Amino acid sequence: MFKKINNLIKYLKTERTRSRKDKINNSNYNKEIIPKKLEVLNGELKVLFEDSNDFVLRNITLGNDHGIKIAISYIDGLVDKQIINDNILRPLMIESKNTSSKNNIDKTFLMGILEYNIITSSEIKKTSNFKETIEATLSGDTIIYIDGSSQAFMVSTKGWKARSITEPKTESVIRGPREGFVETLRTNTSMLRRKIRNPKLKFENVELGVRTNTEVCICYIKGIADEDVIKTVKRRLSYIDTDAILESGYIEQFIEDAPLSIFPTIGSSEKPDKVASKLLEGRIAILCDGTPFVLTVPYLFIESIQTSEDYYNRTIFGSVSRFLRFIALLITTLLPAIYVALISFHTNVIPVKLLLSVAESREGIPFSPLLEALFMLIVFELLREAGLRMPRPIGQAVSIVGALVLGDAAVKAGLVSNIMIIIVALTGICSFIVPAISNSVFTIRILILIGANILGFLGMLLVLLFLLLHMCSLRSFGVPYMAPFAPFTSNDLKDTLIRLPLWLMLKRPRALTWKNSDKYRMEKKTVKKED
Repeated sequence: MFKKINNLIKYLKTERTRSRKDKINNSNYNKEIIPKKLEVLNGELKVLFEDSNDFVLRNITLGNDHGIKIAISYIDGLVDKQIINDNILRPLMIESKNTSSKNNIDKTFLMGILEYNIITSSEIKKTSNFKETIEATLSGDTIIYIDGSSQAFMVSTKGWKARSITEPKTESVIRGPREGFVETLRTNTSMLRRKIRNPKLKFENVELGVRTNTEVCICYIKGIADEDVIKTVKRRLSYIDTDAILESGYIEQFIEDAPLSIFPTIGSSEKPDKVASKLLEGRIAILCDGTPFVLTVPYLFIESIQTSEDYYNRTIFGSVSRFLRFIALLITTLLPAIYVALISFHTNVIPVKLLLSVAESREGIPFSPLLEALFMLIVFELLREAGLRMPRPIGQAVSIVGALVLGDAAVKAGLVSNIMIIIVALTGICSFIVPAISNSVFTIRILILIGANILGFLGMLLVLLFLLLHMCSLRSFGVPYMAPFAPFTSNDLKDTLIRLPLWLMLKRPRALTWKNSDKYRMEKKTVKKED
């Protein structure tokens, strides 16, 4: 049923009408040809940017008798004015004094002089598309229009204020790089280029959002990433028809495989080293301008307990840490349900002394174990949300003081038992260990809890079986979500619940790519014994 609903949603997404795009395409914004007469061009630019006080349009005259008319346009705040003054205005107004301004001057010759002899910017492009010049202006470029020519120059002068590279707040590590992505797309691509210095690392840009025209970059390593997955990513991005793309989360919701599933089928990270390692395994990264969170596809369930720090530590320590994360995942999802099942159905399994202790702690509690667990779990989630949304110093105080005060008051008031406080606290602590699927864990926990209240351990088993079947049916861009367990691939087990030494991990995950699977090129070397 879920699969049919997901397929219906995908169909509705791909078949959405593009009326908004058609309306915009009929406006002057998409006029193809640049007007040759500068007076006409100035009029259209002023109408297009009417009531926009950040739009700057400057007209100057060049030549030995000031007969060449030029218009320069840019958006104040998106450009570096020092670049405009030093690389555009100064050369045009000083170096061009010897240029002839006769009426019969060849405009092509004049454009060549400006491009190759006068303008000193490192990046300059020529275009005859009016829409392209407007989009370049809105992206931070400076446009140079010449009277009598249907072509214009787009000079790169981007220079807006941006956040400096800092350590990511959501993925802190003890050992490893401490730099994180920022909101500037070009800075993010440069950090990936520094990690992977290979010409086969490709960046392909597309613009999404009818109104925002947000720049989105598809990143992959040619020869390693599966070509079918790359085509699928491009196709799904081309189907996106919306007014605005303000964050990579917008893109994730449009292109994910199972929109109604509680499990994420698209990964996200703000660490360049983590994204680089995924690219080297054959995945594709999607970078969005304006956000530090980079999407990675395909995404497998096993990635939720993997961290980049596992590979920086020695094998035994990385494996132990990863196995502890798996145990934490089991505890945070199953512990409240186990408590409810034992109290409600399987009291004969509990040792006598422990049973007496539990009975004593529950004496006078007016609620059933299910309501008691639900109440405390919801209170814990409220405290966690309050700690996240409030300013950091206040949020920490609210979380700590609120948990202590509310927990103690609830026990003294006879609303919950001491054991329930311990269970909820341990459940919450373990949920912080697996933040990759923290949003899914709460729903899974509630479902298993309800199953345990109805049929005990049998109810837990049925819910777990249903969730497992659902996870096995999921696909992430054509790749089985539960790989390498389902379908079973023995070669890929080396990097699952435990991590083998790096010198034994010679193959990339077969589920991601069947081509160029060799991870390291091992060369036989003759070792000479020293005398």
